[in-house]
Amino acid sequence: MSKVRVAAFSISLDGFGAGPRQDLNNPLGVRGFELHAWFMDTEAFKKMHGQSGGSQGIDNDFAGQSFDNVGAWILGRNMFGPVRGPWEGDSWKGWWGDIPPYHTPVFVLTHHARPPLIMEGGTTFYFVTDGEESALKQAKEAAAGKDVRIGGGVSVIRHYLSVGQIDEMHLAFSPVLLGEGEPLFSGIDLARLGYTPSRTVPGQKATHVLITRL
Repeated sequence: MSKVRVAAFSISLDGFGAGPRQDLNNPLGVRGFELHAWFMDTEAFKKMHGQSGGSQGIDNDFAGQSFDNVGAWILGRNMFGPVRGPWEGDSWKGWWGDIPPYHTPVFVLTHHARPPLIMEGGTTFYFVTDGEESALKQAKEAAAGKDVRIGGGVSVIRHYLSVGQIDEMHLAFSPVLLGEGEPLFSGIDLARLGYTPSRTVPGQKATHVLITRL
């Protein structure tokens, strides 16, 4: 059965899913890359970017599994790029170069309309201006029975969590204390919404926690 899920989402020990002050030089916020060291060292990450090498083991297993059976993605505008306000043509095409790592339809939440952006490798970005529910409906249709992965950022995950629309969430807790940034769970009562931890696995550079909705 298809799921709406979060996978391989890195979070600090003090609960932040991104650092503060995102800009072109800090796409994940200041110190945000520290959260993702476990992922960027894996063989799965290297392969995704056309490189060789990388670590194997538990972290790599979770990194690879995060892409299994994904038929569509949903991203917030900040995840797509640091551009604010109306789009200026199609000059900004994401952080990932000509071949983004998604290889599926990707639905980007934004307040400003833009034509679909077709990239190499099977990724097409669709820009959704009528809200999260519309994005989820479109993503489910595009996924054609496969899973919809909520890629982030934090505010997008918080929305779908708060309305109970995420079925499964894999969080990678990195041994980092950010002190500031975007908190993932602040003000959200996961237990009341029916979520429970179902599995915890220590990896080489992160602790992996699977949270499911009953």
